[in-house]
Amino acid sequence: MAEAIEAIKSYFKGVKAEWGKISWPEKRQVVIETISVIVIVFVFTVAIYLMDVLFKGLLSLIK
Repeated sequence: MAEAIEAIKSYFKGVKAEWGKISWPEKRQVVIETISVIVIVFVFTVAIYLMDVLFKGLLSLIK
């Protein structure tokens, strides 16, 4: 049991040491990338919706 506790302590000491090495992005970069993702998701959503409407229309002509 004591070995497990020491292993956990060692793990968290390593995490604390590595935490300081992280280079966090600037706020402006995060905002720009977030907006980009939202725009891309919106564009693909509209494109898929339009294809769905188109294919429904084409399939209704076949029936």
